[in-house]
Amino acid sequence: MLPPPTYYLRRMQERDLPFIMEIERLSFPNPWQESSFRGEIENLHITYPSVIVQRPHDRIIGYIIFWYEADKAQISNFALHPDFRGLGVGESALKEILGAIRAMGAGHVVLEVRPSNVSALSLYQKHGFVMLGTRLGYYQNPPEDALVMIRYFDPFPQRD
Repeated sequence: MLPPPTYYLRRMQERDLPFIMEIERLSFPNPWQESSFRGEIENLHITYPSVIVQRPHDRIIGYIIFWYEADKAQISNFALHPDFRGLGVGESALKEILGAIRAMGAGHVVLEVRPSNVSALSLYQKHGFVMLGTRLGYYQNPPEDALVMIRYFDPFPQRD
């Protein structure tokens, strides 16, 4: 018998914001504002913000937010506390979210990532994301383009 997972996902709530903001500031040079996260929590129609919660202490260790409308999805923000990176937690959470997006009927999911974020690029490529294009000058502080990646779900073929 396998041990129970050491984390679970649940919908983000306003009471989570102090923990989310800490992770956001530790993860990104140009962090989202708290009001942006609050908007994600309040917009129930197209946004699906989740927190990654560590067991048994119910400590928030990360989050992942995606938007879904019609048959399209976009992962808009994904971060894990630095203490929990490289342990497979982020990969497991991504797999769970991709499964949920697929179950909702999405034909594909897109995201943007900094070219300098080599670990994220590797993770996304491992899970079927391929390069779609570039958004020039997308990021600030420091300035950097964004790579737009897409992951197709069946019946679209995966490209290696």
